[in-house]
Amino acid sequence: MICIKVKTLTREIVALADELGLNAVLEYRTPDGTRIDIAILRDERKLLAIELEASFKWFPQRVLYDVVKAHRAGFPELWVVTPFRGNPGWVRGYAEELGLTLRIMGEEEAISRLKTCSPCGT
Repeated sequence: MICIKVKTLTREIVALADELGLNAVLEYRTPDGTRIDIAILRDERKLLAIELEASFKWFPQRVLYDVVKAHRAGFPELWVVTPFRGNPGWVRGYAEELGLTLRIMGEEEAISRLKTCSPCGT
């Protein structure tokens, strides 16, 4: 069975964000009442929304919902961290139309990208 270690990954992301001088907010509540698994902020500026998707069931629909949440909350970039290499189909194009950068990746890539501070603009 393929899975991601959600609690471990969350702790790593929070610690890395802190090291980078960023704020990682767990279960970030959006203005319209939805929640984003992890929001990465610099001061109050929204840099990155991270959604942890451990289930392959309804994958394109889950990614679409993640895209809509991140966009409506004002994030410029969304990372969907998942152990699956699913293709969300037209959802990727829709994210582009909205001006949202969508990346789908595994745990290791997420940690590696965050270490290089790719979403923080430095």
